[in-house]
Amino acid sequence: MRFHKLKVLLSLTKPLRSNHYYRHFSAVPSYAQVDYLQEQVLVEGRAKSRAAILNRPSALNALTPSMAGRLSRLYESWEENSDIGFVMMKGNGRAFCSGADVVTLYELISEGKVEECKKFFQTLYKFVYLLGTYLKPNVAILDGVTMGSGAGISLPGMFRVVTDRTVYSNPEAQIGFHPDAGASYYLSRLPGYLGEYLALTGEKLNGVEMIACGLATHYSLKERLPWMEERLGKLITDDRLVIENSLAQYGDLVYPDRRSVLHKFEKIDKCFSQDTVEEIIEALEREAAESHDEWCNTALNKIKEASPLSLKVALKSIREGRFQPLDQCLVREYRISVNWVSKRMSDDFCEGVRARLVDKDFAPKWGPIRLEEVTTDMVDCFFIPLDELEPELNLATAIREPSM
Repeated sequence: MRFHKLKVLLSLTKPLRSNHYYRHFSAVPSYAQVDYLQEQVLVEGRAKSRAAILNRPSALNALTPSMAGRLSRLYESWEENSDIGFVMMKGNGRAFCSGADVVTLYELISEGKVEECKKFFQTLYKFVYLLGTYLKPNVAILDGVTMGSGAGISLPGMFRVVTDRTVYSNPEAQIGFHPDAGASYYLSRLPGYLGEYLALTGEKLNGVEMIACGLATHYSLKERLPWMEERLGKLITDDRLVIENSLAQYGDLVYPDRRSVLHKFEKIDKCFSQDTVEEIIEALEREAAESHDEWCNTALNKIKEASPLSLKVALKSIREGRFQPLDQCLVREYRISVNWVSKRMSDDFCEGVRARLVDKDFAPKWGPIRLEEVTTDMVDCFFIPLDELEPELNLATAIREPSM
Protein backbone atom coordinates (compact mmCIF):
# COMPACT_ATOMS: atom_id res chain seq x y z
CA MET A 1 0.00 0.00 0.00
CA ARG A 2 1.45 3.34 -1.00
CA PHE A 3 1.10 6.38 1.18
CA HIS A 4 1.59 9.94 0.06
CA LYS A 5 4.37 11.94 1.60
CA LEU A 6 3.45 13.80 4.74
CA LYS A 7 2.04 17.20 4.06
CA VAL A 8 3.11 19.71 6.66
CA LEU A 9 0.14 21.84 7.60
CA LEU A 10 0.23 24.99 9.67
CA SER A 11 -3.23 26.03 10.74
CA LEU A 12 -3.94 28.88 13.12
CA THR A 13 -7.29 27.92 14.59
CA LYS A 14 -9.60 30.71 15.76
CA PRO A 15 -10.75 30.72 19.38
CA LEU A 16 -13.98 28.84 20.00
CA ARG A 17 -15.73 31.91 21.24
CA SER A 18 -14.98 35.16 23.02
CA ASN A 19 -16.94 38.05 24.39
CA HIS A 20 -14.36 40.56 23.16
CA TYR A 21 -12.15 40.74 20.10
CA TYR A 22 -8.89 42.66 20.04
CA ARG A 23 -6.73 43.68 17.11
CA HIS A 24 -3.04 43.15 17.81
CA PHE A 25 -0.77 45.78 16.33
CA SER A 26 2.50 43.89 16.51
CA ALA A 27 5.02 42.44 14.12
CA VAL A 28 5.47 39.52 16.52
CA PRO A 29 2.82 36.76 16.07
CA SER A 30 0.93 35.48 19.12
CA TYR A 31 1.15 31.73 19.55
CA ALA A 32 -0.65 31.53 22.90
CA GLN A 33 -4.00 30.50 21.42
CA VAL A 34 -2.41 27.96 19.09
CA ASP A 35 -0.42 26.43 21.95
CA TYR A 36 -3.57 26.22 24.10
CA LEU A 37 -5.53 24.44 21.37
CA GLN A 38 -2.67 22.03 20.69
CA GLU A 39 -2.42 21.23 24.39
CA GLN A 40 -6.00 19.90 24.30
CA VAL A 41 -4.74 17.06 22.06
CA LEU A 42 -1.14 16.13 22.77
CA VAL A 43 1.05 13.95 20.55
CA GLU A 44 3.50 11.22 21.53
CA GLY A 45 5.98 10.08 18.92
CA ARG A 46 7.37 6.55 18.94
CA ALA A 47 9.68 4.63 16.63
CA LYS A 48 6.97 3.56 14.20
CA SER A 49 3.79 4.97 15.72
CA ARG A 50 2.06 8.10 16.97
CA ALA A 51 -0.39 8.60 19.83
CA ALA A 52 -3.03 11.30 20.22
CA ILE A 53 -3.74 12.13 23.88
CA LEU A 54 -7.00 13.86 24.78
CA ASN A 55 -5.96 16.41 27.38
CA ARG A 56 -8.88 18.13 29.09
CA PRO A 57 -8.91 16.03 32.27
CA SER A 58 -10.86 18.61 34.30
CA ALA A 59 -13.69 18.30 31.73
CA LEU A 60 -13.36 14.51 31.40
CA ASN A 61 -11.74 15.14 28.00
CA ALA A 62 -15.02 16.38 26.50
CA LEU A 63 -14.56 17.18 22.82
CA THR A 64 -14.47 20.80 21.69
CA PRO A 65 -14.61 21.92 18.04
CA SER A 66 -10.86 22.61 18.05
CA MET A 67 -10.12 19.12 19.40
CA ALA A 68 -12.19 17.46 16.69
CA GLY A 69 -10.37 19.50 14.05
CA ARG A 70 -6.93 18.70 15.44
CA LEU A 71 -7.70 14.97 15.61
CA SER A 72 -8.75 15.02 11.97
CA ARG A 73 -5.61 16.83 10.84
CA LEU A 74 -3.35 14.54 12.85
CA TYR A 75 -4.93 11.30 11.65
CA GLU A 76 -4.95 12.45 8.03
CA SER A 77 -1.26 13.37 8.14
CA TRP A 78 -0.34 10.14 9.97
CA GLU A 79 -2.18 8.06 7.40
CA GLU A 80 -0.16 9.66 4.60
CA ASN A 81 3.19 9.32 6.39
CA SER A 82 4.87 6.09 5.29
CA ASP A 83 7.20 6.24 8.31
CA ILE A 84 4.24 5.67 10.64
CA GLY A 85 2.99 2.09 10.93
CA PHE A 86 0.08 2.50 13.33
CA VAL A 87 -1.61 5.08 15.56
CA MET A 88 -3.09 5.22 19.06
CA MET A 89 -5.50 7.35 21.07
CA LYS A 90 -5.92 7.68 24.83
CA GLY A 91 -7.09 10.18 27.42
CA ASN A 92 -5.46 11.93 30.35
CA GLY A 93 -7.01 11.59 33.78
CA ARG A 94 -9.96 9.47 34.84
CA ALA A 95 -11.71 9.55 31.48
CA PHE A 96 -11.01 8.53 27.93
CA CYS A 97 -13.62 10.96 26.61
CA SER A 98 -17.00 11.96 28.05
CA GLY A 99 -18.37 12.89 24.63
CA ALA A 100 -19.00 16.25 23.01
CA ASP A 101 -18.72 19.37 25.15
CA VAL A 102 -22.48 19.91 25.10
CA VAL A 103 -22.30 22.87 27.49
CA THR A 104 -20.20 24.70 24.90
CA LEU A 105 -22.76 23.78 22.22
CA TYR A 106 -25.54 25.00 24.52
CA GLU A 107 -23.77 28.34 24.96
CA LEU A 108 -23.15 28.69 21.23
CA ILE A 109 -26.84 28.12 20.52
CA SER A 110 -27.77 30.65 23.20
CA GLU A 111 -25.48 33.19 21.52
CA GLY A 112 -27.09 32.53 18.11
CA LYS A 113 -24.01 30.75 16.75
CA VAL A 114 -25.80 27.68 15.43
CA GLU A 115 -23.54 27.55 12.37
CA GLU A 116 -20.55 26.89 14.64
CA CYS A 117 -22.43 23.93 16.13
CA LYS A 118 -23.07 22.56 12.65
CA LYS A 119 -19.38 22.92 11.77
CA PHE A 120 -18.49 20.99 14.91
CA PHE A 121 -20.76 18.10 13.95
CA GLN A 122 -19.41 18.12 10.40
CA THR A 123 -15.82 17.91 11.65
CA LEU A 124 -16.63 15.29 14.27
CA TYR A 125 -18.60 13.01 11.97
CA LYS A 126 -15.98 13.28 9.24
CA PHE A 127 -13.37 12.16 11.75
CA VAL A 128 -15.55 9.21 12.79
CA TYR A 129 -15.78 8.20 9.13
CA LEU A 130 -12.01 8.63 8.71
CA LEU A 131 -11.45 6.36 11.70
CA GLY A 132 -13.92 3.78 10.42
CA THR A 133 -12.12 3.58 7.07
CA TYR A 134 -8.57 4.13 8.31
CA LEU A 135 -5.87 2.44 6.26
CA LYS A 136 -3.49 1.79 9.15
CA PRO A 137 -3.99 -0.19 12.37
CA ASN A 138 -5.27 2.03 15.16
CA VAL A 139 -5.57 1.39 18.88
CA ALA A 140 -7.88 3.23 21.31
CA ILE A 141 -7.28 2.78 25.03
CA LEU A 142 -10.65 3.37 26.72
CA ASP A 143 -9.47 3.67 30.30
CA GLY A 144 -12.18 5.41 32.33
CA VAL A 145 -15.34 7.27 31.33
CA THR A 146 -16.30 6.70 27.68
CA MET A 147 -19.60 8.33 26.75
CA GLY A 148 -21.46 9.41 23.61
CA SER A 149 -19.08 10.86 21.05
CA GLY A 150 -16.19 9.50 23.08
CA ALA A 151 -17.34 6.10 21.89
CA GLY A 152 -17.76 7.50 18.39
CA ILE A 153 -14.09 8.48 18.10
CA SER A 154 -12.92 5.04 19.21
CA LEU A 155 -15.35 2.19 18.55
CA PRO A 156 -15.22 2.37 14.72
CA GLY A 157 -11.47 1.74 14.95
CA MET A 158 -9.60 -1.54 14.65
CA PHE A 159 -8.56 -2.22 18.27
CA ARG A 160 -10.44 -1.04 21.38
CA VAL A 161 -8.76 -1.75 24.70
CA VAL A 162 -10.89 -1.49 27.86
CA THR A 163 -9.89 -1.79 31.51
CA ASP A 164 -11.32 -2.37 34.95
CA ARG A 165 -11.95 1.42 35.08
CA THR A 166 -13.92 1.65 31.84
CA VAL A 167 -17.50 2.95 32.08
CA TYR A 168 -19.37 3.24 28.78
CA SER A 169 -22.80 4.73 28.04
CA ASN A 170 -24.91 6.57 25.47
CA PRO A 171 -26.97 8.97 27.64
CA GLU A 172 -28.04 11.32 24.85
CA ALA A 173 -31.81 10.75 25.15
CA GLN A 174 -31.62 11.85 28.79
CA ILE A 175 -30.37 15.30 27.68
CA GLY A 176 -32.80 15.69 24.78
CA PHE A 177 -30.47 14.61 21.97
CA HIS A 178 -29.84 11.36 20.08
CA PRO A 179 -27.07 8.73 19.96
CA ASP A 180 -24.74 10.15 17.31
CA ALA A 181 -21.14 10.04 16.01
CA GLY A 182 -21.80 6.62 14.50
CA ALA A 183 -23.82 5.26 17.43
CA SER A 184 -26.72 4.21 15.22
CA TYR A 185 -24.21 2.06 13.32
CA TYR A 186 -22.45 0.25 16.18
CA LEU A 187 -25.40 0.06 18.59
CA SER A 188 -27.60 -1.50 15.93
CA ARG A 189 -25.03 -4.25 15.40
CA LEU A 190 -24.91 -5.41 19.01
CA PRO A 191 -26.43 -8.80 19.88
CA GLY A 192 -30.23 -8.87 19.80
CA TYR A 193 -31.82 -5.61 20.88
CA LEU A 194 -29.10 -4.57 23.31
CA GLY A 195 -28.49 -1.44 21.24
CA GLU A 196 -32.06 -0.25 21.67
CA TYR A 197 -31.82 -0.89 25.40
CA LEU A 198 -28.62 1.14 25.75
CA ALA A 199 -29.89 3.98 23.56
CA LEU A 200 -33.24 4.42 25.33
CA THR A 201 -32.10 3.94 28.93
CA GLY A 202 -28.60 5.42 28.76
CA GLU A 203 -27.48 2.59 31.03
CA LYS A 204 -23.78 1.87 31.56
CA LEU A 205 -21.59 -1.07 30.60
CA ASN A 206 -18.24 -1.86 32.20
CA GLY A 207 -15.15 -3.05 30.37
CA VAL A 208 -15.92 -6.74 30.84
CA GLU A 209 -19.40 -6.26 29.38
CA MET A 210 -17.97 -4.32 26.43
CA ILE A 211 -15.73 -7.27 25.64
CA ALA A 212 -18.60 -9.73 25.98
CA CYS A 213 -20.92 -7.89 23.59
CA GLY A 214 -18.23 -7.04 21.03
CA LEU A 215 -17.81 -3.30 21.61
CA ALA A 216 -14.18 -3.83 22.69
CA THR A 217 -11.46 -6.14 21.41
CA HIS A 218 -9.07 -6.42 24.39
CA TYR A 219 -9.32 -6.16 28.18
CA SER A 220 -6.47 -5.24 30.50
CA LEU A 221 -6.17 -4.24 34.12
CA LYS A 222 -5.34 -0.57 34.56
CA GLU A 223 -2.04 -1.48 36.22
CA ARG A 224 -0.85 -3.28 33.10
CA LEU A 225 -1.42 -0.39 30.70
CA PRO A 226 2.09 1.09 31.11
CA TRP A 227 3.59 -2.26 30.13
CA MET A 228 1.23 -2.55 27.17
CA GLU A 229 2.03 0.95 25.97
CA GLU A 230 5.75 0.38 26.39
CA ARG A 231 5.50 -2.78 24.32
CA LEU A 232 3.51 -1.01 21.59
CA GLY A 233 5.97 1.90 21.56
CA LYS A 234 8.84 -0.44 20.71
CA LEU A 235 7.08 -2.05 17.74
CA ILE A 236 8.54 -1.37 14.29
CA THR A 237 5.60 -2.63 12.24
CA ASP A 238 2.38 -1.87 10.44
CA ASP A 239 1.20 -5.49 10.67
CA ARG A 240 -2.13 -5.68 12.47
CA LEU A 241 -1.44 -9.27 13.60
CA VAL A 242 1.77 -8.23 15.36
CA ILE A 243 -0.07 -5.38 17.09
CA GLU A 244 -2.93 -7.67 18.04
CA ASN A 245 -0.55 -10.23 19.56
CA SER A 246 1.19 -7.50 21.55
CA LEU A 247 -2.14 -6.34 22.96
CA ALA A 248 -3.09 -9.91 23.82
CA GLN A 249 0.12 -10.42 25.82
CA TYR A 250 -1.13 -7.99 28.44
CA GLY A 251 -4.79 -8.92 28.19
CA ASP A 252 -7.02 -10.87 30.52
CA LEU A 253 -9.72 -13.46 29.83
CA VAL A 254 -12.83 -12.14 31.57
CA TYR A 255 -16.53 -12.95 31.87
CA PRO A 256 -19.47 -10.81 33.03
CA ASP A 257 -20.52 -11.48 36.61
CA ARG A 258 -23.94 -12.90 37.40
CA ARG A 259 -25.44 -9.45 38.04
CA SER A 260 -24.56 -8.18 34.57
CA VAL A 261 -27.32 -6.96 32.30
CA LEU A 262 -25.88 -9.26 29.64
CA HIS A 263 -27.47 -12.15 31.50
CA LYS A 264 -30.86 -10.60 30.75
CA PHE A 265 -30.74 -10.93 26.97
CA GLU A 266 -34.01 -12.84 26.88
CA LYS A 267 -35.84 -10.04 28.69
CA ILE A 268 -34.07 -7.33 26.70
CA ASP A 269 -35.07 -8.93 23.41
CA LYS A 270 -38.61 -9.59 24.62
CA CYS A 271 -39.17 -5.95 25.63
CA PHE A 272 -36.95 -3.87 23.33
CA SER A 273 -37.87 -5.69 20.12
CA GLN A 274 -41.26 -3.97 20.17
CA ASP A 275 -42.08 -1.61 17.32
CA THR A 276 -42.66 1.61 19.31
CA VAL A 277 -41.42 3.22 22.51
CA GLU A 278 -44.94 2.94 23.95
CA GLU A 279 -44.96 -0.81 23.28
CA ILE A 280 -41.50 -1.18 24.83
CA ILE A 281 -42.76 0.51 27.99
CA GLU A 282 -45.84 -1.71 28.07
CA ALA A 283 -43.68 -4.82 27.66
CA LEU A 284 -41.40 -3.71 30.51
CA GLU A 285 -44.41 -3.06 32.74
CA ARG A 286 -45.82 -6.53 32.00
CA GLU A 287 -42.45 -8.12 32.65
CA ALA A 288 -42.09 -6.22 35.94
CA ALA A 289 -45.53 -7.39 37.09
CA GLU A 290 -44.86 -11.01 36.16
CA SER A 291 -41.23 -11.43 37.26
CA HIS A 292 -40.87 -8.76 39.95
CA ASP A 293 -37.43 -8.10 38.52
CA GLU A 294 -36.08 -4.75 39.73
CA TRP A 295 -34.19 -4.43 36.45
CA CYS A 296 -37.49 -3.74 34.68
CA ASN A 297 -38.37 -0.89 37.02
CA THR A 298 -34.91 0.61 36.68
CA ALA A 299 -35.17 0.54 32.88
CA LEU A 300 -38.65 2.09 33.04
CA ASN A 301 -37.48 4.91 35.27
CA LYS A 302 -34.54 5.67 32.98
CA ILE A 303 -36.80 5.81 29.93
CA LYS A 304 -39.31 8.05 31.70
CA GLU A 305 -36.52 10.51 32.58
CA ALA A 306 -35.67 11.01 28.92
CA SER A 307 -37.12 13.39 26.36
CA PRO A 308 -40.16 11.72 24.74
CA LEU A 309 -39.20 13.13 21.35
CA SER A 310 -35.57 11.99 21.77
CA LEU A 311 -36.73 8.47 22.61
CA LYS A 312 -38.73 8.14 19.42
CA VAL A 313 -36.02 9.72 17.27
CA ALA A 314 -33.35 7.48 18.83
CA LEU A 315 -35.38 4.31 18.30
CA LYS A 316 -36.03 5.11 14.64
CA SER A 317 -32.36 5.99 14.11
CA ILE A 318 -31.12 2.70 15.60
CA ARG A 319 -33.62 0.72 13.55
CA GLU A 320 -32.56 2.42 10.31
CA GLY A 321 -28.89 2.05 11.19
CA ARG A 322 -29.21 -1.71 11.29
CA PHE A 323 -29.47 -1.76 7.49
CA GLN A 324 -27.05 1.03 6.58
CA PRO A 325 -23.25 1.33 6.28
CA LEU A 326 -21.32 3.78 8.46
CA ASP A 327 -21.33 6.65 5.95
CA GLN A 328 -25.12 6.58 5.55
CA CYS A 329 -25.57 6.40 9.33
CA LEU A 330 -23.42 9.50 9.77
CA VAL A 331 -25.29 11.43 7.07
CA ARG A 332 -28.60 10.63 8.79
CA GLU A 333 -27.22 11.48 12.22
CA TYR A 334 -26.02 14.83 10.90
CA ARG A 335 -29.53 15.65 9.68
CA ILE A 336 -30.90 14.80 13.11
CA SER A 337 -28.26 16.87 14.91
CA VAL A 338 -28.90 19.90 12.68
CA ASN A 339 -32.58 19.69 13.54
CA TRP A 340 -31.84 19.56 17.28
CA VAL A 341 -29.41 22.49 17.40
CA SER A 342 -31.61 24.55 15.05
CA LYS A 343 -34.64 23.98 17.32
CA ARG A 344 -36.79 23.29 14.26
CA MET A 345 -39.07 20.94 16.10
CA SER A 346 -38.16 21.19 19.77
CA ASP A 347 -35.95 22.95 22.33
CA ASP A 348 -35.33 19.69 24.19
CA PHE A 349 -31.56 19.60 23.59
CA CYS A 350 -30.91 22.98 25.18
CA GLU A 351 -33.45 22.25 27.91
CA GLY A 352 -31.84 18.91 28.72
CA VAL A 353 -28.34 20.40 28.92
CA ARG A 354 -29.64 23.26 31.05
CA ALA A 355 -31.39 20.96 33.52
CA ARG A 356 -28.64 18.38 33.89
CA LEU A 357 -25.37 20.23 33.32
CA VAL A 358 -25.92 24.00 33.63
CA ASP A 359 -28.53 24.79 36.30
CA LYS A 360 -28.48 21.18 37.53
CA ASP A 361 -32.05 21.25 38.79
CA PHE A 362 -32.61 17.88 37.06
CA ALA A 363 -36.14 18.96 36.15
CA PRO A 364 -36.20 19.37 32.36
CA LYS A 365 -39.39 20.71 30.82
CA TRP A 366 -39.65 18.54 27.75
CA GLY A 367 -41.69 19.57 24.79
CA PRO A 368 -43.78 17.57 24.02
CA ILE A 369 -44.00 16.36 27.58
CA ARG A 370 -45.72 13.00 26.89
CA LEU A 371 -44.98 10.22 24.42
CA GLU A 372 -48.52 10.23 23.04
CA GLU A 373 -48.04 13.86 22.01
CA VAL A 374 -45.07 12.99 19.80
CA THR A 375 -46.50 12.39 16.32
CA THR A 376 -45.01 10.37 13.48
CA ASP A 377 -44.66 13.57 11.43
CA MET A 378 -42.65 15.21 14.20
CA VAL A 379 -40.21 12.30 14.27
CA ASP A 380 -39.98 12.05 10.48
CA CYS A 381 -38.95 15.72 10.23
CA PHE A 382 -35.60 14.80 11.77
CA PHE A 383 -34.86 12.28 9.00
CA ILE A 384 -35.84 14.01 5.78
CA PRO A 385 -33.01 15.33 3.56
CA LEU A 386 -31.91 18.87 4.31
CA ASP A 387 -33.12 21.57 1.91
CA GLU A 388 -30.98 23.21 -0.77
CA LEU A 389 -29.94 26.02 1.58
CA GLU A 390 -28.67 23.51 4.17
CA PRO A 391 -25.87 21.32 2.77
CA GLU A 392 -25.78 17.66 3.70
CA LEU A 393 -22.79 16.06 5.39
CA ASN A 394 -20.22 15.54 2.65
CA LEU A 395 -18.04 12.49 3.33
CA ALA A 396 -15.10 11.36 1.16
CA THR A 397 -16.81 8.06 0.35
CA ALA A 398 -15.75 8.03 -3.31
CA ILE A 399 -12.09 8.32 -2.28
CA ARG A 400 -12.01 6.14 0.81
CA GLU A 401 -14.51 3.50 -0.32
CA PRO A 402 -14.55 3.61 -4.12
CA SER A 403 -16.30 0.25 -4.30
CA MET A 404 -19.31 1.80 -2.52
